[in-house]
Amino acid sequence: MLSLLLCLCQAASIAQNAPAAPLLPKTFAGWTMSGTPQTGASPAQADSAHPAVLSEDGLKDFEIATYTNDERKLTVKAARFADASGAFSAFSFYREPRMNTETVGTMAASANERVLFFRNNVLVDAKFDKLTAMSASELRELAAALPVTQGPEAQLPPLLAHVPRQNVDAKTIRFISGPQAYAASAQPISAETIDFSRSPELITSDVHTSSGNGSLMIIEYPTPAIAIERLKALEQANPTPGSTYVARRTGPIVVIAWGQFLESDARKLVGVVNYEAEVTWNEYTGLGKKDNIGTIVVGAFALAGIIFAISLGTGAVFGFTRPVLAKIFPGRFHVRTEEDDFIRLNLKD
Repeated sequence: MLSLLLCLCQAASIAQNAPAAPLLPKTFAGWTMSGTPQTGASPAQADSAHPAVLSEDGLKDFEIATYTNDERKLTVKAARFADASGAFSAFSFYREPRMNTETVGTMAASANERVLFFRNNVLVDAKFDKLTAMSASELRELAAALPVTQGPEAQLPPLLAHVPRQNVDAKTIRFISGPQAYAASAQPISAETIDFSRSPELITSDVHTSSGNGSLMIIEYPTPAIAIERLKALEQANPTPGSTYVARRTGPIVVIAWGQFLESDARKLVGVVNYEAEVTWNEYTGLGKKDNIGTIVVGAFALAGIIFAISLGTGAVFGFTRPVLAKIFPGRFHVRTEEDDFIRLNLKD
């Protein structure tokens, strides 16, 4: 037993210390990796300008490689995060509003020769020396070759589902899960007012209405009680005094809209966001089938009937089988008689 435990501990240690699977494939869509890729796990090595943001998003490791295809050249930088939420947060941080939306991976954007996309928990920043008509399809093949995680880590943040589909500029959507990324985003509402010590997650975006433009912020706190407490401070946090500013709470979510538009448009924007809780009723009521006295009585009678039938059948088998066999095979089976049950001593004088 001790040796088995030692083997299990050793196997667990080996599995824990085993190097992560390579991020980038050696070849894809006619591209071949040139030389040895640069690898690392330090956020400062991945991005010296914003290491705290990458650390906050849960960066695990990164890989930088150069690919060649005839005379063409492609530089690919891939970063693996703890989950898809971290990859999406980093993608929204590095995406610029001027970038065009592309269909690569889960989400993608491009500007000139640069294409930024993520699939599952891996973010990729690809830079071509020259774009061609096949560049997008080539990157789709690269996206399909990336390692992915499974389970809850593969899910995008649920808060993303609360973003309104109308009036929101999708190119400006940013998912923020910590104070470092929030500070880098230069939002007008102070981080102290949002209070990141309460572990909120938030999404910001630009909005365009028929009466003007502005901003939308959706903040989700762990509990409705925290959202109620923070709403009081957020209602007084108008970053542009004199302009429209509306704050509303729905469940653990606080929605804020501000900018140069009518108040009716602002209220319409925040009114679209509604938290729908999923309730599971698991309180004991004592009204189940197993707790019904009638069911118990019927079950008891059914069990008694089954036991009686089994006893009767067993008695019939033992009572009738041996005499029948004795008549069919008289020399092999003996039927006991009363004489067999009488004990004789056979004492002689």
